[in-house]
Amino acid sequence: RRLGLGKRRKKQEGAAAEKLPQSFLRDGLGYVLGALGSRAGLSRLCESSDEEEAPGPREGQPRPREGQPGPEEDDEGPEEDPEDASDPSEGDDVEGQWESESSSSSPEDCGVPEASEPPGEEEVGFSFGILFCCFPGKSHNHSATKYVPPQVRKAQETLDDKKREELGRLKKMVNGLINRLSEPNLSSISGQMEELYMANSRKDMNETLTDILMNACVTAVAMPARLMMEHVLLVSILHHNVGIEVGAHFLEAVVKKFDELCKSDAEGKECENLLALIAHLYNFHVVHSLLIFDILKKLVSTFTEKEIELILFLLKNVGFSLRKDDALALKELITEAQRKANTAEKKLQDQARVRFMLETMLALRNNDMRKIPGYDPEPVEKLRKLQRTLVHSSGSGKETQLRVSLESLLSADQVGRWWIVGSSWSGAPMISDTNSKTQEKLHIGKVSSNIMELARKQRMNTDIRRSIFCVLMTSEDFLDAFEKLLKLGLKDQQEREIVHVILYCCLQEKTYNAFYAFLANKFCEYERRFQVTFQFSIWDKIRDLENLSAAAISNLVSLLAHLLRAKSLPLSVLKVIEFSELDKPKVRFLRQVLTMLLIKTDAEELSDIFVRISDNPKLGMLRESLKLFLTHFLLKNVQAQKSAEEASLLKERVELATKALQAKEPKLKL
Repeated sequence: RRLGLGKRRKKQEGAAAEKLPQSFLRDGLGYVLGALGSRAGLSRLCESSDEEEAPGPREGQPRPREGQPGPEEDDEGPEEDPEDASDPSEGDDVEGQWESESSSSSPEDCGVPEASEPPGEEEVGFSFGILFCCFPGKSHNHSATKYVPPQVRKAQETLDDKKREELGRLKKMVNGLINRLSEPNLSSISGQMEELYMANSRKDMNETLTDILMNACVTAVAMPARLMMEHVLLVSILHHNVGIEVGAHFLEAVVKKFDELCKSDAEGKECENLLALIAHLYNFHVVHSLLIFDILKKLVSTFTEKEIELILFLLKNVGFSLRKDDALALKELITEAQRKANTAEKKLQDQARVRFMLETMLALRNNDMRKIPGYDPEPVEKLRKLQRTLVHSSGSGKETQLRVSLESLLSADQVGRWWIVGSSWSGAPMISDTNSKTQEKLHIGKVSSNIMELARKQRMNTDIRRSIFCVLMTSEDFLDAFEKLLKLGLKDQQEREIVHVILYCCLQEKTYNAFYAFLANKFCEYERRFQVTFQFSIWDKIRDLENLSAAAISNLVSLLAHLLRAKSLPLSVLKVIEFSELDKPKVRFLRQVLTMLLIKTDAEELSDIFVRISDNPKLGMLRESLKLFLTHFLLKNVQAQKSAEEASLLKERVELATKALQAKEPKLKL
């Protein structure tokens, strides 16, 4: 009745009625249905329960299994109206009668437990070695579930218990280490934590460490700053020595918790504690400034009293570090905060707090630490020194910083974790979305058809080059062009196109335009990678001098001389020239560059430019070649080509440059 076999047998007719379910055949229970196949078989089965004291079984009945107990009073179940329970020919009436009997019968009348009994209880009856297990349930229409043999079920439960026990032991060990954590014993505790990472699953360790640190640091009261810094420093050391997935897992948990609490309007200090964790993760080089700016922009966009407090708290902790990393983004943030304060000033009750926040931002912009009350960078600097001693040399540096945005962290479950090496993602491909976003970033507004036609004539054959070209042609000055080019949001190899287009446009001008030189100087000051790209691009042009026009060579000379005078590029940029194999174009180019550099530069600045290459032993050949070129190629016939005043000035500057080149050369002592 519990297995619903009446319905099954009702649907089957003839020979098909003798077929058994595959699950019964697999488990070796085919003889059970064979015994229940007819009224006579069931009657014999029920009558046999009265003869359990008999010395042996009758003929035609299965022998009892050895070692199994004999059936006792539990076999009363099949004795209840066997005719109703076994006749498949009675159809729907029989099934209805079964259901009514099962609902009205008492436990004394039937071995099947009632639905009111707690699930999991089983009534087991043995009859001639046949084991009947009746599973309780509220409905006769059971969904098909996979049968798990008792041996496998017991093994799974044993594994689960063992895993639970191991996790409990691991949690106790990590908790004990975290409780003893302090600055003096940070070295030994970080070493023990690394050993635990080597001995256990990284997933288990990451989850355990994150849970313990979140419970210790995220409380309803403000946590001491020193305690927070020591806990985050431990995460930073493990992040650098063990792997970036340690810091990534902790950062994701902290950011998601912070976002959840910001939306829930919590009254305690949990948000400040979480923000302190994020700030110190940035201080100890676990996360890039991109995430901090995303959080600040989100807080400024909301701009309520709670958000103002959080902005002040975050700027006090990491404001000056943000100014060092990205001064332009900080300037944009301050401008946006001032605009928000002007529009929302009437709505806010605590006007003094808003003014204090704006004063703090202005102090950051002006690099004035005195105007920020309670600002003390010494504890962070002290722990940074400790961090440098504990981080292995192979994992140190900023290459382990997680350059991940707030949006990416919050949507990690939907779009995957691209910032973790080896992290798998089985979701939908996002190539089309990325391309569309790139196109949106490169869209710089409406540009006149003349500019687009000019870009086509100058062979700007990609969207990136066209966008850079349009910015250069439509900017008011070099500062405006610099800011607009940064806002294009180009990455890695795309950024190099800025240098290529600037140099190309400079050489294409009919007369020299200093706009490109000042813009190139601005990019060299902004990031060293632009300086390196300019150096390689100029080397390519120097190697290809014979194919350049006279106007292009003249523009290249003026550009290079300007970058050398501004110290954006070192004089070692000339080392690409083979002085032993000089041809006429290179001699003319070198003479023009050095003459312009010597005449148009002050004596003190000129000495600094040449001294920069005087102490590098690898540039010895360049120094000797330059001294030879200055004395023999540059001063030769100078009086015939220049006026007497220019000739004397040039001779004086050549002597000054020669002395500067010899200033720091190693001298042989006898």
